Amino acid sequence: MKPSRPSMDAILEAQVQMLATTRRPKTVKCYRYCVHNFLAYLHTAFPRLHQLSQLRRDPHLLAWFRFLCQQYPSPGNRTRHLHLLTVRRLLRDLANQGHPVTPDLIGREDFPPSDHYLPKPLSLEQDQRLQQQLRLADTLEVNALRLMRATGIRISECIDLPLDCLQQISEQQVALRVPLGKLHSERFVPVDEETQRVVARIVELGGLPLPVGRGRRAVAPGPDAKAFLLPRYWQPGTWYRVLHNTLRDMARAAGCTGRVHPHRLRHSFATEMVRLGVSLPALMRMMGHRDIRMTLRYVEVVQLDLQREFHRARQNTASLYTIPQLPLPSSSAPTRVDLPTIRQSVAATRHLLHLLQPQLENQARRKLHRLAQRLLNIDHELDHLTPK
Repeated sequence: MKPSRPSMDAILEAQVQMLATTRRPKTVKCYRYCVHNFLAYLHTAFPRLHQLSQLRRDPHLLAWFRFLCQQYPSPGNRTRHLHLLTVRRLLRDLANQGHPVTPDLIGREDFPPSDHYLPKPLSLEQDQRLQQQLRLADTLEVNALRLMRATGIRISECIDLPLDCLQQISEQQVALRVPLGKLHSERFVPVDEETQRVVARIVELGGLPLPVGRGRRAVAPGPDAKAFLLPRYWQPGTWYRVLHNTLRDMARAAGCTGRVHPHRLRHSFATEMVRLGVSLPALMRMMGHRDIRMTLRYVEVVQLDLQREFHRARQNTASLYTIPQLPLPSSSAPTRVDLPTIRQSVAATRHLLHLLQPQLENQARRKLHRLAQRLLNIDHELDHLTPK
């Protein structure tokens, strides 16, 4: 009896399980969710479709694209992009492994345009009021929020900071060592003396018993347990809820409008660093990004910033085109007339022509280049006249 081929559901589920060996659990959960929705639609709209070799772009994939757009409430472009990207990745991996998958089932033209959102930092006034409100309280949660605002770290990175997170870089420089996080990379974030005091206070408060409530029972660390800056709760997600709720209450007390969540502290940190003069490449390293475009999403540049940068650039314009003083011989009464002196004058003139070229239009620049080339030829001829 001929063995039956595995179904499309089994093949996709096995491929998701294979990804679990190299991807984070949250990423694997996202893959499984998208695959489940994809297969659920196919089973409903095409009940006779069971094998991967039967899958076609028309009608199966095109109908699924329309279904994603016609749902109510309609998913955003980011959600649709995630579904298409996930399914395309799995189908391409299966094709590379030798499975009978029809090529080009999902093309680049099928992806919706990406949504570009404005940065979400707090306004300067609200940010100052919130920081002042945080200084009035001296709890473990509030100090953790102050640390996030002072360093721009993510909430997950703050929760997983080790007890020895402060590292001495030099005699007077200290940095916060952020462990492996979202992008699988460590980094150092410079900190000032106030932030060092905040970390020290967190260490002091971390030795006190945590508040006990429903789902908030503290975990007693074992002898081999990793030492964290923030003590552990029994339920892993408790710190997320505690920090979110604490920041919401602090923002409400400070008179902040709109929804204030911990990630907005990261946006505010990035915007403040740019206004203080930190370059984008340095800020990218501090934020833990791999692409400068991701850093730009966190930075708000308002009209006042544009005006300040414009006037600063205008003030520096004169210094950019300052012609340096060269040791030219006096044209009226040269102290010495010989071939080396003439060659020195020709070289100085060519240097001045090169400095003048960026200030001219294209046509004048080309003429100036030809004059400089003629002077170079004269210098070569003078070189033959120089006695050896």
